[in-house]
Amino acid sequence: MTDRSAVLTDAHQAFARRDWRRARDGFAAARADDALSAVDLRALASSQWWLGQCEDCIDVLDETFRNQRAAPDAIGAANTALTLALLRITRGEVTVGTAWSRRAARLLEDVPPRMEHAYLAYLDASLGMYDDGEPWSTRSVKRLVALIGLVGDHDVAGVSALAAVVTGMHDLRRGDPESGFAHLDEAMLSVTSGEIEPEWAGDMLCTTIHTCHELADFGRMAEWTRATERWSADYGAEAVYAGVCRVHRLELQSAEGDWAGAEDALERTCAVLERTDPWVAGEGWYALGELRRLRGDGEGARRAFSLSRAAGIDPSPGEALLELSEGCVDQAWASLTASLAGRDRLARTRLLRAGVQIALARRDLSAADGLADELERAAGEYGTEGFRAWSTHTRGMILLARGRPAEALTSLHEALHLFRRLQLRWEQAHVLTWIADAHAATGAIAGAQARADAEAIVAEIGARPITSVLARETPGPPAPLTVREAEILALAARGATNRDIARELFISEKTVGRHLANIYLKLGVSSRTAAAAWWHEHG
Repeated sequence: MTDRSAVLTDAHQAFARRDWRRARDGFAAARADDALSAVDLRALASSQWWLGQCEDCIDVLDETFRNQRAAPDAIGAANTALTLALLRITRGEVTVGTAWSRRAARLLEDVPPRMEHAYLAYLDASLGMYDDGEPWSTRSVKRLVALIGLVGDHDVAGVSALAAVVTGMHDLRRGDPESGFAHLDEAMLSVTSGEIEPEWAGDMLCTTIHTCHELADFGRMAEWTRATERWSADYGAEAVYAGVCRVHRLELQSAEGDWAGAEDALERTCAVLERTDPWVAGEGWYALGELRRLRGDGEGARRAFSLSRAAGIDPSPGEALLELSEGCVDQAWASLTASLAGRDRLARTRLLRAGVQIALARRDLSAADGLADELERAAGEYGTEGFRAWSTHTRGMILLARGRPAEALTSLHEALHLFRRLQLRWEQAHVLTWIADAHAATGAIAGAQARADAEAIVAEIGARPITSVLARETPGPPAPLTVREAEILALAARGATNRDIARELFISEKTVGRHLANIYLKLGVSSRTAAAAWWHEHG
């Protein structure tokens, strides 16, 4: 016969020191002998949740809610209902989660303002329950701010943190990044200092990190990912948010071109998170798809993008760019424009540069201009370096397409500077490829250095070779010359010496001489002057 009292005491002690596995086992053993109190059931559910056992956690919370309603304990039942709402919504079960939040609202109707009212207002704000379904609305901000002056002293800090998140998201969505991030940063300090229940704190941290990613503010995203990792570590290595942080860390690692091991790690982590936080798992599947696309694994990218969509995350613009790389230009355009139509102003911004690339591949300069103008406005409004880099890169692409390579180079070099500041290696190679094409369009020999730099980065990070959409439409070298022979003859025809050519193309003078000999043989000429004349006629 088990000493149930001793088992419960041990479970409580394990719970207090955040030994979730021992606490879960202890509460479960005591429950096998007799029914647990509502407090002990919540402790069992929390232990299961921290261990990533979301289904078991929800089952125990359902039982907890029934017991609290029977007690009756309206406040306790409302708190449990709100936790169930949050967990269901996090799992993508928005309809069921919303029903639980409405049930909590009914239980709180006659209860004086307290923390549970703030949790309810936060959920309503994130779901867009007010102002025609608009998330983070003005009305939701006013509701939470008003609660700060109505709740007891014990709840003021927590309500203030929730109000700061909603206010920050509201300001960001309306184009005031300075105020928005100031409020979010203030809220995150409250979260990481333990003023919010962990389930809600984790959601607020993820909301902030996702917003940083959406705004291409990679520096702030990295800072808050590290802060979340430290916060999660306090709850143990098995804590559910360890996996969430892992996805965010791998998103940053992939964006920076540090791909060693990232592919396998993303796949493993997302497979685990699908059971507890499918929304974050969907973000991870998208990051995996992008990594595979950039490495030239089209089939692998397509599988990852499919998993992202199944988790509720639209795999754009990656999927459209994959279609573009496979030559399906019209299909890529249809995919991209469909995604644009379904997103709000901020979410559209991430798609605009890809839209310009596809529009240029379709030779639709009017559509490219419209998308670039929208991206330029967003970059000016939100002010993040990521948006500015995308915008200047986009403008450079269009200027080159319009036959204005000198102006294009100014924009492209500005984009390169920003991508270097952000330490985004693949993006640097991408822009360098366009810089090389712009130099080639001016007839200058300086593009060889940019192309060599791009190729070096591509080789370093293991990416597939990069070509611009304009380069794909450019005819190859005139027969019977190879690409390298055409480069050498073009330089020689402009008066470059063998030494000049060797320095420009990073090859030896001996190699230049060998190529020129082959060129003379192919063209049936015997002198540099005759070869140059042939180039001016055919090149």
